[in-house]
Amino acid sequence: MPREPLSSRRDTTRLLSRRDAVRAGSIGMLGLAELARVRSAAGASGQPSRAVIFIFLSGGLAQHESFDPKPDGPLDIRGDFAAISTRSAGVRVCEHLPMLAARSERWALCRSLTHGSNEHSAGHHIMLTGRSDLPTGFDPSRPKPTDWPSIPALVSSILPSHDILPPAIVLPEKIVHRTGRTVPGQFAGMLGRTREPWFLECSPYNPVTYGAYPEYLFHHATGAATQESLAFRPLELSIPQSLMEGRLLDRIGLRDRLDRQRAELERTAEERSFDRYRGMATSLLLDPDVSGAFDITQAPPELRERYGENAFGWSLLLAARLVEAGVSLVQVNLGNNEAWDTHQSAWTNLRRFLLPPMDRAVSALLDDLETRGLLDTTLVAMAGEFGRTPKISTLAGATEAGRDHWGRVQTAFFAGGGVRGGTIVGSSDRFGGEPASDPQRPEDFAATLYHGLGLRPDTVWHDELGRPFPLSDGRPIPGLWAGA
Repeated sequence: MPREPLSSRRDTTRLLSRRDAVRAGSIGMLGLAELARVRSAAGASGQPSRAVIFIFLSGGLAQHESFDPKPDGPLDIRGDFAAISTRSAGVRVCEHLPMLAARSERWALCRSLTHGSNEHSAGHHIMLTGRSDLPTGFDPSRPKPTDWPSIPALVSSILPSHDILPPAIVLPEKIVHRTGRTVPGQFAGMLGRTREPWFLECSPYNPVTYGAYPEYLFHHATGAATQESLAFRPLELSIPQSLMEGRLLDRIGLRDRLDRQRAELERTAEERSFDRYRGMATSLLLDPDVSGAFDITQAPPELRERYGENAFGWSLLLAARLVEAGVSLVQVNLGNNEAWDTHQSAWTNLRRFLLPPMDRAVSALLDDLETRGLLDTTLVAMAGEFGRTPKISTLAGATEAGRDHWGRVQTAFFAGGGVRGGTIVGSSDRFGGEPASDPQRPEDFAATLYHGLGLRPDTVWHDELGRPFPLSDGRPIPGLWAGA
């Protein structure tokens, strides 16, 4: 049954404080004015609204232990998991993905996605920007203004906002390594600091544990963990850090005005008598039509249960609601602190903590989008920064083996958006270590996302100096759609 309109749900305004309103006003004044007003002709000529949910598995999903098993390979290649059949003839996946296996008519795989880096930061930058070439002066330890723009930053700079919602949102957190290193590739880079993507930071930075808290929380080396301080807060829209730097505020003359408007906003929050920009921004939190999309606590209990009562489930449920509310691109970072980096205890951690909540949440997302009539117009894509080595290895001091980083090949997952279910594009060799047919690049992966939004790859964006760049140097992955 279709969900009731946002405006008919419980009014959540009373749950929000004046401090929330002030915070929302700060966001809107600095962010909404930066959104471009142009949509590509490829996606705007009488076609239904199109959206993308990009699920990013930070750390690197093992292709052998997910969507490209090698059951006939030698033991040091195939690993401990069995392969199971799906509803699609000839398509087999890992035994710990039974729910997705039962829905294979809705999804397709590209088993030949490849790039040249085995390093986490470089791999993140490559996959999150859709650029195989690292920028001049790339620093794996921190983002730089010379980085290529992330896919959400580019989408936000090209597509118009939907009413008061931004075109693209990243949730539930920025990707930060346990050492405190913020991973490059997530931000606006050459677009300029006023075009940072919007982050909906629902999860606190957590350098201690990994996974889908509370029920699937773990540590790579020691197994199951608990951490009562972790809580999912879907109403925590954050101002891009770069916009809070004094130099930028001074340069554009906003600091004093912002302080005055904050004070005024607090005085008049209950009256809702704001100027156009403060009104739009405050509505992100105060308008029940919009805040209802963020408030997953009010979702029916049975729906929450289908997604899973954990950070993976909550994140994808929130993504579905944001797409329904009109956000064009939602990037979901599914797993904190490079959680999918399975160097050690790989089979234990995948079996107990990582694959079950992912299998459940992604399956529920596909069911939910289909029930709401959104699956045909919403492309769901899932990948990590790279795959894992074909050969199993054991770290010094580790009690169980795993796989190392491997950029040469990974499997990318696609569903919805007109994708032809049960389709396999490309293949890896018999060891799962190299593309054996139809190799695809990160540029092609990004072009596929842009195609899902109705954007042409030759759409142009401009850096801070006004220099033009094509949106993508790739092409949408052929074979994913009927007739392609």
